[in-house]
Amino acid sequence: QVQLQESGGGSVQAGASLRLSCTASERTYYMAWFRQNPGKEREGVAIIRTGTGRTVYADSVKDRFTISQDTPKTTMYLQMNTLKPEDTSMYFCAAATGPLYGDSWRFSKFYAYWGQGTQVTVSS
Repeated sequence: QVQLQESGGGSVQAGASLRLSCTASERTYYMAWFRQNPGKEREGVAIIRTGTGRTVYADSVKDRFTISQDTPKTTMYLQMNTLKPEDTSMYFCAAATGPLYGDSWRFSKFYAYWGQGTQVTVSS
């Protein structure tokens, strides 16, 4: 059972930056960030393949957010720059223990493990 713990959320003004962290109890195949607002589907934000460091981003955050990992590859980060009010959401860390193909990374059902979430609020 992989345990994930996020940290780093908060409330900021538009244009500011935040960095989220997610620490896993063991290394997994992929680690990803999702976000979800009340009444909406959980949305894939970014994913990193821990073995190769390959990353993929949602179009809505490309060029503003950067996903990275530490050397042991058990801690993942999401550097969020130029935050916008529409980035306001609960952000979740997720881990997948097997390969993901195509756009499947965007869908929460392919991830076996989840953190509790950390709130990010961006005011205009």
